[in-house]
Amino acid sequence: MLRKKFMSAALAVVMSFALSALGMAEPSAPVRLAGLKGPTSMGMVKLLSDNEAGKAKNAYDFVMNASGVELSQKLLAGEVDLAAVPSNLAAVLYNKTSGKIKVIAVNTLGVLYVVSTDESVKSLEDLKGKTIMATGKGQVPEITLRALLKAANIDPDKDVTIEFKSEPTEVVGLLAKDGGIAMLPQPFVTAASAKVNGLRVVLDLSQEWEKLQGSPVVTGVTVVRKDFLDANKDKVDEFLSEDKDSIEYVNANPDEASALIEKFGIVKAAIAKKALPKCNIHYADGEEMKKMLSCYFEVLLKENPASLGGKLPDDEFYYAK
Repeated sequence: MLRKKFMSAALAVVMSFALSALGMAEPSAPVRLAGLKGPTSMGMVKLLSDNEAGKAKNAYDFVMNASGVELSQKLLAGEVDLAAVPSNLAAVLYNKTSGKIKVIAVNTLGVLYVVSTDESVKSLEDLKGKTIMATGKGQVPEITLRALLKAANIDPDKDVTIEFKSEPTEVVGLLAKDGGIAMLPQPFVTAASAKVNGLRVVLDLSQEWEKLQGSPVVTGVTVVRKDFLDANKDKVDEFLSEDKDSIEYVNANPDEASALIEKFGIVKAAIAKKALPKCNIHYADGEEMKKMLSCYFEVLLKENPASLGGKLPDDEFYYAK
């Protein structure tokens, strides 16, 4: 037994020297990256493609989730290192964990639209008395809709019925079956338009929000576990560089990006190509990120303090390279 242990240790040493002699480094642990099925992952597809080809600076182990809640659980359990999540969820995680989660970049601005097969609906005011299907209960979509309804003198608890579904594909299926009114994010708006006869885009909620608030909706951000950041600052900075390049590539090369979006199981390429110009995939870090989020969070705090975990996140929430 001792001889076997000695031989194993000796072999490990020999392999290490052999790798060094060949000018090769021992492989480092992959960065565990997660995203949601939608625009936050669409912006990463060039990075993911480079990763598959062995061209990325980091080695990434990527997983895509259907809900922010599921993704949060994986973050808190230490099962992922970096994750693209709804912006308000990042603040909740920071506040509820006493700073164990930090935000490192914005990845998506406003992507929400109201669609309808009901021809009487042409404005926010026309939603009064209607039933609206939606996703994102307690997150950016619900908060955005409620704030805009209130601005149109519609009580979201009395004057409309908001029916929340588990994910956008469920809403698309219900629209295809029975029609109706829904709040959907891109690219699912485009997918629904291709499946549902007579479906119209009634409102761009991002435009409505900017008219009301004077600052953009920030839908998605990328966060990191603080303990991973403290031990791997170089990897986090490399990710930010690659993420920025990936988002710029996706916005500049819709044909190639759409093929990759289908390859990674987000939506079909034909849908992605039509949706990309409306997905508001956008990279921001440092002071630009902080300014965007600070303005957006101020509004959310007034609307629903619980949507941020009870308070505005302090300056330590924001990572700067």
